[in-house]
Amino acid sequence: MKKVLTLTTLILTVLISCKKETTTTEPVQITPSPPKEAEIAEPAGDQCYAWRANGSVIEMSFNVNSHQEVNGKLSYNLVGKDKNEGTLIGNMKGDTIVADYTFNSEGVSSIREVVFLQKDGTLIEGYGDVVQANDKVSFKDKTKLKFDQKNTLTKVDCKVD
Repeated sequence: MKKVLTLTTLILTVLISCKKETTTTEPVQITPSPPKEAEIAEPAGDQCYAWRANGSVIEMSFNVNSHQEVNGKLSYNLVGKDKNEGTLIGNMKGDTIVADYTFNSEGVSSIREVVFLQKDGTLIEGYGDVVQANDKVSFKDKTKLKFDQKNTLTKVDCKVD
């Protein structure tokens, strides 16, 4: 009886250990899919957009590099408000620009987060609740932004400075 029990235990041990070996080799055979080349496309030169209505003007020019980093300029010259202009530094996330707008207005430098949605060759600025921390105004929740199409920036020829 002892021989049968010992032999059965030995066979079960061998079967269990063989089963473990096959499960450890399975994940090694998985290969990742190659990246899509369409996502690496880089626009050539600056892209320029503007909005004009009743004497108010918003102008924006920027470039997006191969790492989806956005660099450019933005200015607001709205009737009845102080003009402000400055730099735009951020990232392109899908069809949305999320950037820090560093600008001067009345001699004071400020930083404000801006979000623009690209839609049908235009840019629509996002608005929502903001919070101020570390001398910067940021959106409280970017998923709840509203994009008001009345201030839609359209593509224009870039000015040569």
